[in-house]
Amino acid sequence: MLTDLTIKNVAIIDTLQIAFKPGLTVLTGETGAGKSIIIDAVGLIMGNRASSDLIRSGEEEAVVEALFDISALPEIKLQLSEAGFDAADELLIKRSLSRSGRNRIFINGGMATLALLVDIAPRLINIYGQHDSQTLLKPENHLRLLDAFAGIGNLRQKFSALFGRLASVRDTLAGLERAEREAERRLDLLSYQSEEIAKAALRPGEEEQLEEQRLLLASAEKLGGVSSEAFDRLYGGDGALLGQLKRISGSIAELSAIDHSLQGTAASIEGAYLQLEDAAITLRDYASRIESDPAALQQIDDRLDQLGRLKKKYAPTVEEVLVYKGGIDAELDQLHGREQSRHALETERDDLEEELKQAGGELTAARIQAAKKLKHALESEAHQLAMKGAVIEPTLEQLMEPRSSGFERVEFLFSPNPGEIPRPMARIASGGELSRLMLAIKQVLPDSDVPTLVFDEVDTGIGGATSELVGRKLKNVAARQQVLCITHLPQVAVFADQQLRVEKLITDRRTTTRVLELGKDERTREVARMLAGATVTDSALKHAAEMLAAGATI
Repeated sequence: MLTDLTIKNVAIIDTLQIAFKPGLTVLTGETGAGKSIIIDAVGLIMGNRASSDLIRSGEEEAVVEALFDISALPEIKLQLSEAGFDAADELLIKRSLSRSGRNRIFINGGMATLALLVDIAPRLINIYGQHDSQTLLKPENHLRLLDAFAGIGNLRQKFSALFGRLASVRDTLAGLERAEREAERRLDLLSYQSEEIAKAALRPGEEEQLEEQRLLLASAEKLGGVSSEAFDRLYGGDGALLGQLKRISGSIAELSAIDHSLQGTAASIEGAYLQLEDAAITLRDYASRIESDPAALQQIDDRLDQLGRLKKKYAPTVEEVLVYKGGIDAELDQLHGREQSRHALETERDDLEEELKQAGGELTAARIQAAKKLKHALESEAHQLAMKGAVIEPTLEQLMEPRSSGFERVEFLFSPNPGEIPRPMARIASGGELSRLMLAIKQVLPDSDVPTLVFDEVDTGIGGATSELVGRKLKNVAARQQVLCITHLPQVAVFADQQLRVEKLITDRRTTTRVLELGKDERTREVARMLAGATVTDSALKHAAEMLAAGATI
């Protein structure tokens, strides 16, 4: 609720501070005292268009500050927190206007944007007057009002959830369709790559083995020649080393028989002979196995070239090429499975469309039935509020495409006089009529998430018993929400929980406005003035006291 309002240098207001209380607050006073200026200041807090014409003559800047108690509004606190502002139980909104055109907005001390203010403020306070109603002048709000009256919140939530799921499935399908051509190209590419790698029949470690085999085959001539030559020198040719060593071994053996100290040497020479003999035989056998095989060498070269091409295309090593193939095979499985996924999504889409059609039909039927009842209820209330013969027609217009709210658009059409064709409220309803229509709606639909309501011109063109009825209805609304009301009618003012008198003063040849909260005696005199005019009689005072006493019992 709105707890405090401070206005500086706005029109004829110099400095004004007002503390508001819960319940019904009425602002009374002579015409031109500045009551409408206060409403204009509240409009600035709501994000209404700011004009330098509002700045008090002779001043460079105008400022409006409003303090709200938002302890019972967790969604507002959460939004403030997410936007980076302090989210305590109190919310201070400040708006300043300068003649230079530099207008600024502050929320809890931090600079804010007009967009954020326009989003938050209408959920804190709403003004109902000449083209100020945020509810009645915007047809998008009419559907919400009708649904609230019908009590079909659960059905609407069901439809909205189905609509959201259907939109998500359709978006996914659209994405699949957009990606279809690219997916086909990707499928062809990956299939070719997987097949190419599969045909190569790669084995881990194969490349190293091939390199070893290639080296052997490429060096066959050298290996055979050197090993044969080594055998000949050791064993096979004239003057071979083993023949000489055999003779030496025999000579040393004879000497060792004479000198036993040479026995170890003889054994060493004998052992060396045997080892060299084994080596020579091995070299002979090795040389006999070595053959030049150009065809086998070419096969190895071809295989290594194949591996090299695959490594150049896919990965640095054979092992990494195999890993790459595993990855593209997994992607291929996904691409091959997309048709199955697409079919499942199309089936889900068709099922959701059918569910949405059924839920939308139920929603439409409930709205049509509720619209008839709402028409009767609102017209009954309007007729009581001095709008005899007024017609209020909740109309349902079928949409070309459904929205999250349903298959239809709802707008309340209004005709203030019998015989006139009902038209959109923004085009035909006066400020007083809008205020009283909103008051009628508040009787039929008492629940609201806006904690503070401002009624301006609600008593325009009414009097007598109707005035008292308006006061009673305002009092009824104020039992649930804070209500501020500008009135010239004593029959309305007597129902107030708080009465503020707005006065215009002239000081040092400058006009200014002040606001006084009235006590019991002051309220009696103010109501008497509203009854009798400039000359307040004892009879008027007595009548005023009786009216206030009666209003206090409501």
